[in-house]
Amino acid sequence: MLEIDKPVSYSEFARRIGNQKAVRAVATAVGKNPFEVVVPCHRIITKSGKIGKYRDGSNIKAALLQLEKQL
Repeated sequence: MLEIDKPVSYSEFARRIGNQKAVRAVATAVGKNPFEVVVPCHRIITKSGKIGKYRDGSNIKAALLQLEKQL
């Protein structure tokens, strides 16, 4: 099982699953994740380190990341 315990970029996630060219596929899968908090898709960020898009809004994504920093 691939564990993402801190924010990583879409391209880094693709690299970790063994297919550096699968960045778009990773983004699509993350966007369709029905278990948002259980399977922490909010930890996938842009390559430049920005929050990026999130189904529930980038403000929610930022809040989840901030909450995890405090734990």
